[in-house]
Amino acid sequence: MAVDVEVRRRPGSVGALYARNARSVVARGMQATRSTNWPVMLSGFFEPVFYLFAMGIGLGTYIGDVELPSGASVPYAAYIAPALMAVSAMNGAVYDSTWNVFFKMHYGKLYDAMLTTSLGPLDVAFGEITIALIRGGAYAVGFLTVMQVMGLNLAWSAVLAVPAVLLVAFGFASLGMAVTSYLKTFQQMDWINFVMLPMFLFSATFYPVTVYPGWLQGIIKALPLYQAVELVRGLTLGVLDQAMLVHVAYFAVLVALGLTFTTRRLRALFLG
Repeated sequence: MAVDVEVRRRPGSVGALYARNARSVVARGMQATRSTNWPVMLSGFFEPVFYLFAMGIGLGTYIGDVELPSGASVPYAAYIAPALMAVSAMNGAVYDSTWNVFFKMHYGKLYDAMLTTSLGPLDVAFGEITIALIRGGAYAVGFLTVMQVMGLNLAWSAVLAVPAVLLVAFGFASLGMAVTSYLKTFQQMDWINFVMLPMFLFSATFYPVTVYPGWLQGIIKALPLYQAVELVRGLTLGVLDQAMLVHVAYFAVLVALGLTFTTRRLRALFLG
C-alpha cells in the first residue's frame, strides 16, 4: 500500500492531482455549514431580496417601466430582479470560495491535513467549489421563487435561469478560490469586497449600461457580473439572442481558468 501511495504522489502523475474523492470534501463542508454557518447563509440570501423590495417596488413606483433593447417595456422590478438573482448567486459562491477557503488554508490548516491523505489538490478544488456552487444554487432557486410569487418571471425561459445561475456560481467560485490561493493576510482579502462592490453597482444591475460613456461600457461588459446579469435577465424576460452563447462561453472559460490556477496553486503550496 505504501508503494501505491508513493506512485500516486509522484510529481506529474494523475493521482497526485485527483483521487476522485471530492465528495468527502463536500460532505465535510456541508456538515460544517449545518452546524455553524447557516445564519450567515440566510443573511446572504435575504440581502438581495431586501434590495428587490426597496429598489424594485419602492423606487420602481417613481421610475415606472424600463425599455429593453428589443423595444419592449417591463416594470422596473422585473428589470432589476434577474440582476439581483445573479448577484445573489455571486455572493453565495464568492463567500464560500474566498473567506471560508482563506480560513481553512491559513488558520484551520485543513488543506495541509487533507493533502496528506490520498486526496489531491483537484479533489480539494472540486470539493470546495461544489460547496460554493450548492450555496449559490440554493440562493438562485430561492430568489427565483420570490420572483415567481411577485409575478416577475415574464417568459417561459425563466426556468432556464436556474442552470444558468449554477454556471454563474461555478464561474465565480472557481475564480474566487483561484484568487484566494494567492492571498496571505486578511487585509489582502478586503480587496475582494473592493472589487465586488463596484461590480454590484455598475454592472447594469439597476440601470442599462448605455448610460455610461462608450469607453466605460467596454470595461463594464468585460466584468463577470455584467455577463451574468445579461444572461439571467435575458432568460427571465424572454430576450433570447446569440449573445446568450457568448455569456455561456465566458463562464465556461472562467471555470476552466479558475480550476487550472487553483489546482496548480494548491499543488505548489502543499505538495511542493
